[in-house]
Amino acid sequence: MTGVYRASRRRVAHGQRWWFGLVALLLGLVLPQARGPDEKAPADRSVQQSVAAQAAPELSARIKALGRGFDGRVGIAIRDVDEGWTVAFDGDSKYPQQSVSKLWVALAALDAVDKGQMALGDTLVVRKDDLSIFHQPLRKHVGDNGYPVTVVELIRGAIAQSDNAANDVLVGHVGGQAAVQAILDRHRLKGVWASPPEKDMQTRIAGLDWKPEYSFKHTFWEERDTLSPEARSVNLAAYLQDPYDAATPVGLATGLARLKRGELLSPASTELLLGIMGETATGPSRLPAGLSRGWTLAHKTGTGQVWGAVATGFNDVGIMTAPDGHSYAVAVMIAQTRRPVPERQDLMAAVARAVVAHHDKEATR
Repeated sequence: MTGVYRASRRRVAHGQRWWFGLVALLLGLVLPQARGPDEKAPADRSVQQSVAAQAAPELSARIKALGRGFDGRVGIAIRDVDEGWTVAFDGDSKYPQQSVSKLWVALAALDAVDKGQMALGDTLVVRKDDLSIFHQPLRKHVGDNGYPVTVVELIRGAIAQSDNAANDVLVGHVGGQAAVQAILDRHRLKGVWASPPEKDMQTRIAGLDWKPEYSFKHTFWEERDTLSPEARSVNLAAYLQDPYDAATPVGLATGLARLKRGELLSPASTELLLGIMGETATGPSRLPAGLSRGWTLAHKTGTGQVWGAVATGFNDVGIMTAPDGHSYAVAVMIAQTRRPVPERQDLMAAVARAVVAHHDKEATR
């Protein structure tokens, strides 16, 4: 919490800083101190966020207005990586991550690299039985004899291209969903849960059980179309009520901020993962569309299934860095909506523009 009040590289009114410092001191005296660096008890969080919102009142108001004004269930969180405050709209509710969950698989793989349990250059042979569902560019390379690919190539494919096959192979290589969850638990990443492999989760969302033939042609779509509309609706509603790949916007923003600060991986692995996130090819009209000249973004998108007019799990999360080096972790998550893709993208770009406007105003104080 004290990070909210330490001196910024930007000039802020002395009286305001003095007040924030006093509140931080009082909170430090009365709140439990046995938690991790970014862990907050549920009872404390509303107090923490209330105080944090005072550090960026205009940004906080803008984020709330964007959230309330969107026709759909949306959660937004912004965390100042350098100062530690967070502003949010519905930031503590569970949302589907979809492919955002690939970040934590990559984290688990790089954690194993840091421990010497595997190497980036280790080669795995991906076979047809290892393939997944939906978007998987890796599939075109996999023949009858398989396709050799290194660990770092799998990480790059899973993050930068959102390749489901690359992700699922990595999940198996690090020890499965439980192993990924163990990494999250060890780092006390609250509000973030490990996801099942994409092939298992996506078929379960539809109400089917995984079959290897779903990796090819249109077999999955054809079988999904045999389900009754009632069954599809019930299965999707169950997923949205309690997502198998859940995360909260605040949990994601906090985790990203800790990644950026080097608290989760070695310096080399941190640099590698952030670099790959900076290569992300998906979602150019989401958060990237709101950047101003000189800003950079290391991010990961997620996109869920569509049933009728309802789109689910439309997300973009990442780390925005200003030309002066100041960084913000941003999470925009749309659980469900009937609004078209351009409007969903516009919301995300508007959030990014709000961060830029906040930073530019603070820089001139």
